[in-house]
Amino acid sequence: MKGLITGGAGFIGSHTADALLAEGHEVRVLDSLEPPVHPQREVPKYLDDRIEMVKGDVRDDGVLLEAMRGCDAIYHLAAFQDYLPVFSRYFDVNVTSTALIYELIVREKLPVKKVVVASSQATLGEGLYHDADGTPVLPDIRSDEQLSRGEWEIAAPEGHRGPLQWQPTDETVANPQNQYGISKIAEESVTLHLGRRYGIPSVAMRYSIVQGPRQSFYNAYSGACRVFCLNFHVGDDPPIYEDGGQVRDFVNYLDVVDANLRVLHDDDADYEMFHVGGEKAITVCEFASIVAEIFGRGDYEPKPCGKYRFGDTRHIFSDVSKLKKLGWKPRRTVQDSVDAYRAWLHDADVGRDILDYCNRQMAKMNVVRAVE
Repeated sequence: MKGLITGGAGFIGSHTADALLAEGHEVRVLDSLEPPVHPQREVPKYLDDRIEMVKGDVRDDGVLLEAMRGCDAIYHLAAFQDYLPVFSRYFDVNVTSTALIYELIVREKLPVKKVVVASSQATLGEGLYHDADGTPVLPDIRSDEQLSRGEWEIAAPEGHRGPLQWQPTDETVANPQNQYGISKIAEESVTLHLGRRYGIPSVAMRYSIVQGPRQSFYNAYSGACRVFCLNFHVGDDPPIYEDGGQVRDFVNYLDVVDANLRVLHDDDADYEMFHVGGEKAITVCEFASIVAEIFGRGDYEPKPCGKYRFGDTRHIFSDVSKLKKLGWKPRRTVQDSVDAYRAWLHDADVGRDILDYCNRQMAKMNVVRAVE
């Protein structure tokens, strides 16, 4: 089999490429090598020499068509993300490129046997909650006015009794609250509807917070593992936003790769969408303490910094029961992810300049704000 991975020079894509090679498949990568993932716009050294590398944009139909020719399977992992207010670009990159893949398969009669598309937990927004009576609630984003007062929990909407309690959220929920999540909902719809209509086996994968080596140092907003590890790496305490009680759902990069291969080989995955998470709820403070221990900071105690990031979810946790029915389950721990990322940091020889760059970007975007 020959597989094409768009965005294959990046974090999840390159590890998926390694796994396909290990199974004996041929791999071609299409990547535009965009900053901030690739600040020098160079092919990363970790990319296996056996991979056929094509530099180009997934929105360029000529480049994309040539990359797709001769391929049996496509992993469409290329995406535009982070917290930039260039709203149209999210849809241009994430949705247009996906539609173009199906357009080319149909127009050129390409014998593609499966398309696997990367979606995101961001499609869930705050996810599912229950009110005091057990009634389901899908909350809206918390207002800046509420957060500036240091009121962190989501209030019960009109007609519901509080307090609200977060719930594991399954694939039936779609409640995106930002431009990235909205674009991913649209991308899922393109994938599953066009795939089914034209008989192209297709799968959408909603990844939770994926952690591990090769994750970009320069994405200013995303990546809790990156932020916490970088701070401890240079001897600083990481910023704890809100009260640190936010619940998160971290998943190891190798578990994600296992999921990617599972849906490739299993016909029961066709025309379905799956959550890919770590199956363990963990608070931000708990995560900070785990990272501190791995970095030898036994004296560390997480303390809120008096700030918040506008647009953050309060709690989010994906139910992975559906994917587990295919025989997959998360096998690695949060500690495994942090250990691997710490080794990656050491080998990459990075320092404070990256933290300074990310902090400047966050300030420029006015994402981090102080409690009044």
